[in-house]
Order: sequence, then structure tokens, then C-alpha cells
Amino acid sequence: MEFFTNPLNLVIFFPLVGVLITLFLPGEKKNALRWTALITSLATFGLSIWMLTLFDKSNPDLQLTLDLPWIQVAGWNIHYNVGVDGLSILLVLLTTFLTPISILSTWTAIEERVKDFMLFFLLLEVGMSGVFLAQDLFLFYIFWEFTLVPMYFLIGIWGGPRRIYAAIKFFLYTMAGSILMLLAILWLGINQGTFSVPELMAKGGIPADIQLWLFLAFAAAFAIKVPMWPLHSWLPDAHVEAPTAGSVILAGVLLKMGTYGFLRFNLPLFPEAAKQAAPWIALLAVIGIIYGAWVSFAQRDVKKLVAYSSVSHLGFVMLGLFALNAQGIEGGILQMINHGLSTGALFLLVGMIYEQTHTREMAVYGGLWKITPVFGSIMLIVSLSSMGLPGLNGFVGEFTILLGAFGSQAIGSPWFAGVAAAGVIMAAIYMLTMFQRMFLGPEGSIVAEVKKHGHALKDLNWREIVTMAPLLVFIFWIGLYPRPFFELMAPAVEKLLAVLH
Repeated sequence: MEFFTNPLNLVIFFPLVGVLITLFLPGEKKNALRWTALITSLATFGLSIWMLTLFDKSNPDLQLTLDLPWIQVAGWNIHYNVGVDGLSILLVLLTTFLTPISILSTWTAIEERVKDFMLFFLLLEVGMSGVFLAQDLFLFYIFWEFTLVPMYFLIGIWGGPRRIYAAIKFFLYTMAGSILMLLAILWLGINQGTFSVPELMAKGGIPADIQLWLFLAFAAAFAIKVPMWPLHSWLPDAHVEAPTAGSVILAGVLLKMGTYGFLRFNLPLFPEAAKQAAPWIALLAVIGIIYGAWVSFAQRDVKKLVAYSSVSHLGFVMLGLFALNAQGIEGGILQMINHGLSTGALFLLVGMIYEQTHTREMAVYGGLWKITPVFGSIMLIVSLSSMGLPGLNGFVGEFTILLGAFGSQAIGSPWFAGVAAAGVIMAAIYMLTMFQRMFLGPEGSIVAEVKKHGHALKDLNWREIVTMAPLLVFIFWIGLYPRPFFELMAPAVEKLLAVLH
């Protein structure tokens, strides 16, 4: 009975209620299917808020835990073990927050096979929540791999012209890294006698040379997922070809599974290897920051620009995590949330204009501000957020990360922070250039073409404004008053640092 009443289990599995209802609804009742998925995801978000009210922010340990024997044969000691702490609670909330927003964005964008789309989307939410709450390595791996299946179909069925190529590339890249992680998980389970993360942390004692190999095996899976340079090439294809809702969840949540993996497993389970690897991870992160920003500036497809910007932004997160100090890690966690909000909002906005014009080429736009002032105003706020303007969420995360990296003993040089700071300037260049091309200046060819045929580009409607409003609230909230978010994570970060040092 405890399995069905545990708050974390309800958060993970409640979307299956929507899946069951959807299975019995006729495929032609599109609005009923949409409302079922939306209400289910909103209820799941409500359950995650309930979880937050039960969470003691002063407690650094795992809370609301459920630990049940699961596979106990042939010496395997695998448990169904879930729990939440300050390292994961914000990511669970981000998952349940972005899912209903993404579903709402599909109201007019997805017209074919609506039933299948909603089924896959709700199943994806189950997997994502499970990844952030699993405290058994084997259980974590099952949830990790499970997310691949619905995302593969979301890209492959409802994506753009090159959707099959993008879906297969996404699947193969992620699967390749996951095989190495599985081997490391099996080694730990067999040699340490348990797959439980808390028990493995309590045991410790893994020799330093073995730690390094295990660290690299886990890192292979997580670095591809982030994605870190030079393992990033699957990301632009997946983002560009995915439907808008898929791009939002891919950027907002799925990429964070990689950074979270480093935070939850690589740092506490292999602390000596983490300290050895810190300068090298920081180097790759800084290269990713500059590379992602540089390539973003070169793009003419606005969706591809946003996709490459993720490589740059996630480079900041990795730099913060491997600063191995409180400022860096807390900034890294907050920046995971910030990226999910800002980049998710950018993908939503790009999808909204694409629905009307069916093009993402910046060159054909121009003068949109006069025609769509509400759309332009929201795009400006989100663009400023993405480039780290003080007063908006991006600034808080990036500043805290740079502060941590500058004083990091693990990284060993303030130059990493200095070079990374150039990425902030470059972000301002490519974001403002994008805004200039699309919204200011003379009218572009697409605007003239629309006028020629007697049509008008429409500004955001009420549904689209409602879709964007929650994201804007958090963009300003985190930018102006981030203290509640830092308070949630601080005790758990201190506990992690005690393990590392």
C-alpha cells in the first residue's frame, strides 16, 4: 500500500492515469485527448507542489523515501528505491512544470495522430521524473533508458523533414554512452554488493584507479546527454527536427539528466576521480561555451541558433559543477533551471511564429515588432534572460558559476572563469543580432509576402499568452529574488562537499 501512497511515487506514476484514459478515447476526439493530457500533467504538477510542502529545506538528507526489495535473485540486491533532496527537487519541479506548458503549446500545432502524441508525452514525463528520484543505480538506468523510447517517436513521427535521421542519431548517441554506464553499474553492484546510491556512498573505499575508470564510464553517458563538446553533434539535428513541444522538453529537462547524473553519481561516488578530472572537464566546458556561442552567431535558422546556444549554456553548468565549491555547484543547479525556463521559452516562441510563416530563416523576417508587439515584447524579455541581463534569471546563475569557478581550487586557474565570461558577451551579440534581424529594421520578405496575399501576421492569442506567462513569472522571480531556490539546495550541497573534501 505504501507504494501507492508515497508522494514521490504519485509524482512519477500519476501520468499513467492519463495514459489509461487516453487509450480508451477515440482518436478523432482530438480536444478530449488534449484536455486529458493537459489535466493529467497539471494534476502531476499539483502533486509535485504537495511534495514540496512536505520537503524540509533544512534537511540535507534524502526525504520522502521509499525503499522496497525488488530483484533479489542470484545475489542481485536491487531495490525499488526513490528519494528526493536539495540536489533533485528543483529538477523534479521543473519537469512537472514544463510538461503541461509543452502540452498546451501543441493545441493547434499537432493535428495528426494526436492520441499517440499525448500517450508518448505522458510516458516521457514518467521516465523523466523517475530519473531524478531514483536512488538505486539499476532503477535509475531503467528510467534513463525508458526516456529514449517516447522521445525517439516524438521526433521521428511529428518532426521536420529530416526527422528519421535526427531521431536515429539521438537514439544511437545516447545508447552508445549508456552501454558504458551499464557496465560500470554492474561492476559496482557485483563488487560492492548493492546498487543503492546511499549505501555505496556510505561504504566508499573504491580504489582511486578503479574510481577513474568508473567515473569515465558514467561520464560517457552523461557527457553525451548534456551534451558536452565534442559530443554535441546530435543535439542541433534533434532540436531542429523535433516538434516544438519536443524541443522544449529536450532542452528543458532531458539535457539536465546529463548534468544531474554528474552531480548525483560522479561527484559523490567517485570523489578522488572527480577532483582529478575537474580541470579537464572545466577545459571542455569552456571550449563548449565559446564554441556554442560562436556557432550560434553563424546560424541563419533561428531554431538552430537556440539549439547551439544550449551547448554554450550547459557549458556554464558543467563549469560550475566541477568548480567543486558551494558557489559553483549551487550556481550550476540554478542554471539548469534557468536554462530550462529561458531556452524552453525561446523554443515555444519560435514554434509560435513558425506555425504562421512555416519558415525559421531570420533573413525573411524583419519589422515584426510593429506587427506583433506582444510577441516581440515577450521575445525581448526571454532573449535578455538567455543572455544573462541583471534582474533576470540567467544573470544569477551565470554570475554565481563564474564566482565559484574564479575561486576554485579544484579547477586550479581563474583563467577558466575569465574565458567563460567572454561567452556571456558573445551570448549578448548573437541574441541581440537575432532580435534585430527578426523584429527591427525594414520589413522582410515574409511580411511583404503575407501582405501581398491579403493576410496578416497575427499577434499572440490568449492561449499562447497563457502558455508563456508562467515562464515569465519565474524568469523575473529568480532574477529578482533567488533566495528561496538557493535555500532548497544549500544543505544538500554542503553535504556533497563534505563527501568531496
